[in-house]
Order: sequence, then C-alpha cells, then structure tokens
Amino acid sequence: MSLINTEVKPFNATAYHNGDFLDVTDASLKGQWSIFFFYPADFTFVCPTELGDLADRYDEFKKLGVEIYSVSTDTHFTHKAWHDSSETIGKLQYPMIADPTHTVSRNFEVLIEEDGVAERGTFVVDPDGKIQIVELNAGNIGRNAEELLRKVKAAQYVRANPNEVCPAKWEEGEETLSPSLDLVGKI
Repeated sequence: MSLINTEVKPFNATAYHNGDFLDVTDASLKGQWSIFFFYPADFTFVCPTELGDLADRYDEFKKLGVEIYSVSTDTHFTHKAWHDSSETIGKLQYPMIADPTHTVSRNFEVLIEEDGVAERGTFVVDPDGKIQIVELNAGNIGRNAEELLRKVKAAQYVRANPNEVCPAKWEEGEETLSPSLDLVGKI
C-alpha cells in the first residue's frame, strides 16, 4: 500500500538541533510543511553530501514554511558528535532525528531490518500531517536538494490550487494544467 495521502503515524523521538537535544513528535508537524530525509548512518560517505546539499538550500525551504528533519537510526549523541567533527555536517541548521528504536523508520516503511538502518527515503508532509511525496533511492545513489525544492513548490501549489496539476519539469511561475474532458488526448 502506498503512503501517499496517509497520515504520519505517531512517534516520539529525540533530535540534535543547534547545540541542544529536543523532542520531536508527530504532533510537532501539524500546521507546517515538513520533509523527512532518511539516510543510512552518520559518519558515512554519500550521506554527508546529501545533508550538506540540503543545508545549502535550507533558507529556501524555510522561506516556503518547510522544516527539514534528517533521520537515521543513530542516537542523538552520535548526531552531536558528527555535527561537532564534520565541517559539512557542522553547517546543518535543521533537526537531526535519532531513531535507535527504529520506530520512525518503520512508520515510514524505510527500515532495512537485517541491517538496522534506513533506506534513502524522502517524504514531504503537508500541514495536515499527510504524506504528499515519497522518494526512495538505493543506498549508493544520492539525492538532489534542488529537485526536492521544486517538488515542494509543486506540492504547495496544487494544495493551494486544487483544480490544477503541475506537469513534468514544472517550475514556479510556469503554466499548469486544468484537467478536464476537453484536455484528454490533446497533450
């Protein structure tokens, strides 16, 4: 079953954020757009390149009212140690959720049970707590924050304009489509 349009399942986790530990729950998501950015593990290779890419675009996401939550099955103490020791991870301003119990990873169906780590899963959650975008990558394929930003803008646009859809490669300000019987077969 697809997770699209399903509500985020209940969870309670600890995150490392701006020098502090904080609690994050499913209730924390209500009223804002959120991105859950799962990755296999701290102190690895592809993961810091992805998290750094998101950090470079974080201000753009914040302007759209989006909070980013990176998530791995490491502890919040490990997140702090990685943040303190890596120049790339040290620039992160978004919360790093710890999921050592695997609850959050299981809720989003990205846990690799035999390894105890998460797949590279990206989930965009709307202000109602419902998942609008799901993306899964193999462990050796990194993601692109610019494309994620484009997808978030499209999700926000169609939420605000429910009678329109965004075609392939749609960018903010470009034409959308209004599905109708008259449009069938004309694209």
